[in-house]
Amino acid sequence: MGIQGYNNTIHNSELDVRTQLSLQGISRFVEGTLENPAHLLGPHPVEEGGRKAISVRAFLPDSQQVWLVDNEHNEVRPMRRIHPSGFYEAIRPTYSHTSNYRLRIATKNGEITEMQDPYAVQPLLTEFDLFLFGEGRNWQLYDKMGAHIRSVDGVDGTNFAVWAPNAESVQLIRDFNSCNGAQHTMRKHIPAGVWELFIPNIAAGEKYKYKIKMKGGHSVEKSDPYGFHAELPPRTASVVTRLDHFAWDDQDWMDRRVSSDPLSQACNIYELHLGSWRRDPNGHHGWMNYREIAHQLVEYCNEMNFTHVELMPISEHPYTGSWGYQTVGYFGVTSRYGTCDDFMYFVNHCHQHGIGVILDWVPAHYPKDGHGLRHFDG
Repeated sequence: MGIQGYNNTIHNSELDVRTQLSLQGISRFVEGTLENPAHLLGPHPVEEGGRKAISVRAFLPDSQQVWLVDNEHNEVRPMRRIHPSGFYEAIRPTYSHTSNYRLRIATKNGEITEMQDPYAVQPLLTEFDLFLFGEGRNWQLYDKMGAHIRSVDGVDGTNFAVWAPNAESVQLIRDFNSCNGAQHTMRKHIPAGVWELFIPNIAAGEKYKYKIKMKGGHSVEKSDPYGFHAELPPRTASVVTRLDHFAWDDQDWMDRRVSSDPLSQACNIYELHLGSWRRDPNGHHGWMNYREIAHQLVEYCNEMNFTHVELMPISEHPYTGSWGYQTVGYFGVTSRYGTCDDFMYFVNHCHQHGIGVILDWVPAHYPKDGHGLRHFDG
């Protein structure tokens, strides 16, 4: 249905008063100095004509018109543009599920699309998560920080979270918004300094970075410190990745490891660098895949009576010549030799054949690459 097919009127009443009160916040948001965009965007309780209602605001700078699709009341309401930069507002009656709506967007070329409002989704990080984080005792923080695929109200997407306490704003950028992160400015947990946002329809394989605006106006683009996967160097974007669908088949090894005493058993460790141990002339830069290496390495270790392999650093790193000793991806294996699934296959295959796997982890070798932790938020 085209744009002309909708009634473009709206009841103003108290809307103009709220608009005037929010102009300063909108200006700060556009400038990238608003501490928490969630105070401005998404659903918020208000009074409309003496009755409780919900004010829904959205920032869609590339749109021509936006409608609020109210699923509970089965209505479509036009949203009023309250700022020329692309801010919209609409009023809906109060219901128990304030996130049960969608945004219908008409682009400047007339295309009609629908999306879930990212600012209507409850954060993945709980108050208890942030409390433990503040005390330095959240040992499973990687389950919440970084990029995690989740479903909200039946809509699949990805939840992003990053710690940048000194930043004025943090935006998500990449192909899904043509590197214009204004409409994906993250919400801030105060005072924890963690920024978080759920973006619908972002699936595994999507590339992303954080655009961090520092105090003083300078902006930097950073990869995800908690990212599970990354682009093949020299590219530096992080990649949304699933880790929950690999079929492990090494339970016998895991059971033996728990029940045995390693101090009373022979231990013969073979240390190697995956990128140079053996080469594939047909592979990219001569590298072999984790799966290929697994079969050849297990055969060699069994022949030479090695009980374990020790891998020189395979955490993601920018400079291949460092052999992994310049870590920027502390939670992801390097993409040089394949995907996370490929690496899980490597470990699984080693365990199935009685070979333990030891990983070198070298956070003390701290690189100065611009997409890493150096000057992360100023």
